[in-house]
Amino acid sequence: MKEGEFHLTETSLLLFQHVFYFDEVFGEACSNQDVYMKTAHPLIQHIFNGGNATCFAYGQTGAGKTYTMIGTYQNPGLYALAAKDIFRHLETSQAGKDLHVWISFYEIYCGQLYDLLNGRKRLFAREDSKHVVQIVGLREVHVDTVNLLLEVILKGGKERSTGATGVNSDSSRSHAIIQIQIKDAAKQGLGRISFIDLAGSERAADARDSDRQTKMEGAEINQSLLALKECIRALDQEHAHTPFRQSKLTQVLKDSFIGNSKTCMIANVSPSHVATEHTLNTLRYADR
Repeated sequence: MKEGEFHLTETSLLLFQHVFYFDEVFGEACSNQDVYMKTAHPLIQHIFNGGNATCFAYGQTGAGKTYTMIGTYQNPGLYALAAKDIFRHLETSQAGKDLHVWISFYEIYCGQLYDLLNGRKRLFAREDSKHVVQIVGLREVHVDTVNLLLEVILKGGKERSTGATGVNSDSSRSHAIIQIQIKDAAKQGLGRISFIDLAGSERAADARDSDRQTKMEGAEINQSLLALKECIRALDQEHAHTPFRQSKLTQVLKDSFIGNSKTCMIANVSPSHVATEHTLNTLRYADR
């Protein structure tokens, strides 16, 4: 494990030292490709072995989560780099001829689910008899090339809820979830990787000049992020009960934490000195 040390100077000239432990630390000169190779890339083989994989981006508004996860057409994000590896794997393996790639893309906004590939149609999460959460009505699109996958996701991204906050004029106000699934000819799922672009964490101070709707959005975002932290804490401490039902976010991501699953958390932080408090909160959250 690598040790990241962050030295923060207050106006009183006192030096505070905070130490956090992460598997990797990336500087501002690193590309999405650099981040991908150390985070999502090792998860690709896992889904071809029949497992579920999840990659989170967490951090304050404006810290670069959406750029890391979704990127642009010229500078693709982690999901696009993963898609290229998945198609490359299918092309080079004998079993790949009988396997197909399906994608879905939805958001969780103010505790409700909306399908970004189907005109923001309202969706409902239901638990089946085997206690597996199913998203009723979610549209899955079959794609046979990387370019088609990118085209579908970029189109869906335009449907995502954004709004102005005290930090960012075009802030993501929802959690966006991209799922890439490998299925056989009978449409039976083999493995799945999910990319979660979490909505920006907020402080009450950042929302003091916001309207009522923005404050409600911020409260819902913070509640769901807290629920996610509580689930991680319960799993870490091996509690008998994990509170997945505390929020829609943790309910639909239940499969990311149990069974044959692997999860990666990416903490996005801003280098700005005005973001010191946000940065510390993000590092503490991700360190857990």
